[in-house]
Amino acid sequence: MYLDFYNLKREPFRITPDPEFLYLSPSHREALAAIAFGVEQRKGIIAMTGEVGTGKTTILRSYLDKADSERLKSAYVFNPNISFPALLKTIFQELGIPPGSSEVSGMVDRFHLYLIEEYKKDHTVVLFIDEAQNMPVETLENLRMLSNLETSADKLLQIVLCGQPELEELLGRNELRQLKNRIAVRATISSLSRRESLAYIRHRLSMSFRKESDIFTKAALERIVRKAKGNPRTINVLCDNALVTGYGAGEKKVTVRTAGEIIADLEGRTPSGFPVWAIASIGLFLFLAAGFWIYTMYPSAPPQPPNNPVVIRLESRVGPAPGPANVSAGSPR
Repeated sequence: MYLDFYNLKREPFRITPDPEFLYLSPSHREALAAIAFGVEQRKGIIAMTGEVGTGKTTILRSYLDKADSERLKSAYVFNPNISFPALLKTIFQELGIPPGSSEVSGMVDRFHLYLIEEYKKDHTVVLFIDEAQNMPVETLENLRMLSNLETSADKLLQIVLCGQPELEELLGRNELRQLKNRIAVRATISSLSRRESLAYIRHRLSMSFRKESDIFTKAALERIVRKAKGNPRTINVLCDNALVTGYGAGEKKVTVRTAGEIIADLEGRTPSGFPVWAIASIGLFLFLAAGFWIYTMYPSAPPQPPNNPVVIRLESRVGPAPGPANVSAGSPR
């Protein structure tokens, strides 16, 4: 919708985990290197953790895209909330192994034979389990059975557990201590710093431009980065919405006002042109102004001294009142 307007050849901020757009921060580079090392050196179990939206799945897919598909045989489980028998069936389907026995012990034996044959061909079999924090404890405990399949020198099956920080809490449970003890390689993906966040945005834009230009103001980028708090998926959502809104407003450069509007929309609140403190100040000013107007229009009577009675004096204007007539005794009437 906005591609031609901003001179882009493709959408730069899709939220799908596209390995082509992978930005390697130090922690992302370390995680990718940890998976490559653990798989190629046949270390057994590799664990990678990171918060929601930090790019874990993108790392997995990036590794798979670059791996030698002739030598690497992989099974990818993206919905691990299943029983152990269901997990085995999923692995068999992914690897193209004939089902054979439906009993767990029979399926494990058949899988063991498959791993030995692939090992003889110098092939590496990898089981990727995404969102591993959702796997039932019983299934995880039985996963240890598969990690025990090995030669005298190498592990026959490489298992990559990828999940949110809750995975570490899950592995800390007493019944999973043996599985946790078998984890040979660990990696943690951290949130991006402010500088890395800005570099991440520039990287994705550079992969999408027909002709490079600035399509975000510096203030808009700062607002987006501050809100995203280093989460790549959140950055993608904010930037994509900002481009859509900027296109609708005819902005060749997305402004900080537009960034504020889309942040408010995503938070489910109505954007305002003033911060909360400004609105509160205006309200207080109007309240005081109304009080002053009422005071000037309706002044109050002057105050009286407390508890002093009012004394009213009446004075005659015609002199003193006449007394009774003076009549002498014996005077004739």
